[in-house]
Amino acid sequence: MMNLSLFDAFGKFGAKPTSRFGSLSAMANDGALVINCRQAHFSHPLPGVLRYETRLSAEQAGAGVLKALSEHLTRARAGDLPVRMVVTFEQRQKTGKAGGYFVRPDLIGKVADFDGDRFAIDFTRPQAAVVESGTRRRK
Repeated sequence: MMNLSLFDAFGKFGAKPTSRFGSLSAMANDGALVINCRQAHFSHPLPGVLRYETRLSAEQAGAGVLKALSEHLTRARAGDLPVRMVVTFEQRQKTGKAGGYFVRPDLIGKVADFDGDRFAIDFTRPQAAVVESGTRRRK
């Protein structure tokens, strides 16, 4: 886990947030949606699946930021685009540890549901390609 700025976290996936402090999403150079997630909205509905689920109406962000997120979710769902995760963690009151952002490059998501307000993104680890070898193992 790295403590990055929002700008640097989005940059790890080739995306540029419109605001250094308040962006919730951006489109990466490779076409993936990069989304800024809050820790409290994660669940594990199935083994191997990390779900991020919340509502646009629950986000405390400006109208332009919410409109961009809505457009990005619509584009990702319609185009079956991959979703990449940036996670926001808040400053801890007890320890004084600063908040920041980290990325999860090991997980790739898909928009599972978006009704214009509520959305769900399911993140999984991609299956490693099985490489078959023509050589036999020695005993």
